[in-house]
Amino acid sequence: MAWIYLLIASVFEIMFALGLKYTEGFSRLVPSLLTVAAGTASVLILSQSLKTLPVGTGYAMWTGIGAVGTAVLGLWLFNEPRDVARLVCIGVIISGIVGLRLTTTAG
Repeated sequence: MAWIYLLIASVFEIMFALGLKYTEGFSRLVPSLLTVAAGTASVLILSQSLKTLPVGTGYAMWTGIGAVGTAVLGLWLFNEPRDVARLVCIGVIISGIVGLRLTTTAG
């Protein structure tokens, strides 16, 4: 169950990060409220996963999944650069996430 919580928390982390773009510096009320709600949900759900998972593994995977998800959606939603170096770096983060998952037995 801890891994499911971690995945759900990561989705909210992606929503939080993307929401920051839409708040326009927290000057737009509705996007700002949704962004704060997503960030709060993300941290609360992450804390549930950390009841079982090692904190280093859980936090690293949460930030990694959030970073990859945000970067990939940034390519699509905001037409961010798709250069090879950027894609390789995203791949390195993914390999780290997979490595952590394969070497962690808790949860």
